Amino acid sequence: MKKYILLLMISFLLFGCKDYLEVTPTDRFTQDTYWNTKVQAEAALNGAYAAIYYNVYIANSIYLDALTPNTYQYNNDYNIISRGLHNAATGYFNETWNGSYKGIGRANNVLANIDKVSMDAALKDRYKAEAKYLRALYYFPLWNLFGGAPLITNATNFDTQANLPRNSADELLTQILKDLTEASSGTVLPLSYSGADKGRATRGAALALKARALLYAKRWKEAAEAAKAVMDLKTYSLFADYRGLFYLENEGNSEVIFDVQYKYPEFTHSLDISLDQQLGSAPLPDLVNTYYATDGKPITSSSIYNAAKPFENRDSRLQATIILPGTQFKGATVTAIQYPSTGYGLKKYTIFKDYEKPVAAPTSGTSELNLILIRYADVLLTYAEAKNEDTGPDQTILDALNLIRARAKMPNIPSTLNQAELRAEIRHERRVELAGEGLYYYDIRRWKIADQLLNGNIANSAGARIDSRLFDANKDYLWPIPSIAIQNNPSLKQNPNYNK
Repeated sequence: MKKYILLLMISFLLFGCKDYLEVTPTDRFTQDTYWNTKVQAEAALNGAYAAIYYNVYIANSIYLDALTPNTYQYNNDYNIISRGLHNAATGYFNETWNGSYKGIGRANNVLANIDKVSMDAALKDRYKAEAKYLRALYYFPLWNLFGGAPLITNATNFDTQANLPRNSADELLTQILKDLTEASSGTVLPLSYSGADKGRATRGAALALKARALLYAKRWKEAAEAAKAVMDLKTYSLFADYRGLFYLENEGNSEVIFDVQYKYPEFTHSLDISLDQQLGSAPLPDLVNTYYATDGKPITSSSIYNAAKPFENRDSRLQATIILPGTQFKGATVTAIQYPSTGYGLKKYTIFKDYEKPVAAPTSGTSELNLILIRYADVLLTYAEAKNEDTGPDQTILDALNLIRARAKMPNIPSTLNQAELRAEIRHERRVELAGEGLYYYDIRRWKIADQLLNGNIANSAGARIDSRLFDANKDYLWPIPSIAIQNNPSLKQNPNYNK
């Protein structure tokens, strides 16, 4: 009896005295007390941007090239995935899933609560458009890599959202396009920012991400139109120097449409260390051999290619992207044993110059070089591919491609190519122009050629086998839903041919 009396007293205290227990915390904000000022709304939006630091190696990671014939990583989950040894418990999949939802939740909270704030109406609309852009950016890997996930567009509520089933890929794509269409409409988002606002989503960024999503969805006509809309803004242009495009002193140049902002010491990364010491992606001979000779022909058919001097008379993007034996880098001649993993190093996204010796060796976690997620060259390539697939070759396609070729000091694309021949050239241009930026992994998946390229042994520059690759076409075109996500939410259905 005493036990039941005690339980009754506890129940009274918990429920009968509810008014006394529901005290508003004074040491922290809650959803009910936070949304009062413009400063608080801006801070919440900045928090949605900050989720990119969890998501940057997801939405567009340079390391994703290690899952392609472009580069090799000898350790970490990238190596496990490339060798076909991954499963639903592989950590990188869970990091991708969780990182995406972290950003989605923060963007949703802004959109769900900002109307509570009394502030300038135009600025409020801009903040909403920025949040929609970010939500689309974070949903992109869930759509593209996993092929569907729970679609959540309201404020975070674990009671109602924890057990939601997966929405289809088409439903996610519809939401992504809706958010980007609304974000890019009219003049809500500006074409550019200055001062402390640099790095925020612009109208061009929303249109460019929309074009990318439509391209990946094979909605050719719409993709070409969205890319053309970016081109017609007349806001962006190719930066004159391909290597300089990625230098610290040229951040935010005319080609950058959206990049991840880093600032020492608050927000940094370690790419200078990981790339130069081959802890990250090491270029493979397959990529090196892909670059044409300067006559515009593959090295297998060019009369000016000399196998005894393989790096001479080559597309200038080769030496701008890859550290090659016998060439200059960091003020010294690169030796054959300097990059032992494959024989080559990745130059892009390091701050080092070819003919300048670093003043001091960089240390881990000190690089503040911004990572470019979308740049104008990608928009031109998107337009060229989508337009060619939609209507076949025309002069506007050649004009877009030849802008990129001219910067690399390469000859124009021949005007006599048919649709299939032009398709091959566009795919080549995408590979060499965007090498080391993580987009080739997306490309070979959507072109459905990953299973042709990613099965068999890989070798270093000396021809010695260093590892093997395995890609199962029956399952690997989609990533598995993380096993821990399914454990937490049994309503999630696993992708085909993966165990829970």
